[in-house]
Amino acid sequence: MIILRSTPSSLGVAVAALAAVLMAGCSQGPSTTAAPSAAPKTPAAPAPTATPPAAFAGGAVHVSLVRQLSSGDYFEQWLAGAQAEAKAIGVTLDVSSGEGNNDKQALNLEQAVNQKASAVIVDHGFAQTVQPAIKKATSAGIPVVAFDVDPGTPDAVTIDQDDHQIAEQSLGALKKDTGGTAKVLYVYVAGFAPLDRRDETWTQFKKDNPGITQAARIGVVNSSTAAAVADQAKAALQANPGVTAIFAPYDEFAKGAALAVKELGLQGKVKIYGADISTADIGVITEANSPWVATAATDPSNVGRIAVRAAALLVAGQQVDHALKVPPALITQDRLRQGGIANVQQLVQAIPALSTPDVARVAWAAPSTG
Repeated sequence: MIILRSTPSSLGVAVAALAAVLMAGCSQGPSTTAAPSAAPKTPAAPAPTATPPAAFAGGAVHVSLVRQLSSGDYFEQWLAGAQAEAKAIGVTLDVSSGEGNNDKQALNLEQAVNQKASAVIVDHGFAQTVQPAIKKATSAGIPVVAFDVDPGTPDAVTIDQDDHQIAEQSLGALKKDTGGTAKVLYVYVAGFAPLDRRDETWTQFKKDNPGITQAARIGVVNSSTAAAVADQAKAALQANPGVTAIFAPYDEFAKGAALAVKELGLQGKVKIYGADISTADIGVITEANSPWVATAATDPSNVGRIAVRAAALLVAGQQVDHALKVPPALITQDRLRQGGIANVQQLVQAIPALSTPDVARVAWAAPSTG
């Protein structure tokens, strides 16, 4: 999902935990929706194999979830997964949000440390503002799990989507659809780990594919990112009529780009390749004449569940891998339409690998599934 701040880079944006590569081509035009076939069912979650530690009785374990941003489909689904997993494990989840304000997030983190939370999960953020409080937490013996933000200390467990792979999958679809020749409008805001990693892949991709060039770069993150990007994209598309593709590696960017393309009537000419997924995103991708033809993503609710499990294991004194990566999948417009997939739950049923109950598995509870 990505990382956000209160300046043009608020992208906490971003995400989540998809694990297999979807093998379906991206259509350059609307495809006929086939009758939904029976989707494979998600494998049953492993049954509990251990007795809960005494500390987890009666919700005595308080995990502080300190978020940079909470608005938007991705973040809402991420939180829903975290809350469901906390309930399954027997953890009280105390949630705060900086609402895109880095200083407020840092203050919330300081408060969690001062209140002696059992563990802290830092969900996105700007590294410079959260690192001092993270170090204060680890020095006080409070376990820290950091998602999509550099904690600045090896004492914290990190979780991130494989952002390089996310960009590779989306750009692979762009290359396939364009034949390796295209002028691309790029949407990017610097300063946040997920977007910066995706930008590294874009930079290398351009070197490896000289027929694909960047016509212009736009990008902003604020309380209405999609609308702001739409305005920028309209201006950029009008100034660069040769653009045939948009690389927008964050779903709010992609939604804004889609608005611009539709308002300019360019659906038959410009295609969008994004990142991240939500039920609302699926609706945008599958609607008639949608220019958004592919996205690479993880399931945000699954990533939220992983973060809570990792924190619970640390509280219980159990071993957790220092760096947890959640692999993404390529999700194409054709695959969604042909499978009759209308929401993330159906997507996970169609691609069971998007659910990863064995990552940071808690032996005393069956992982939640939604």
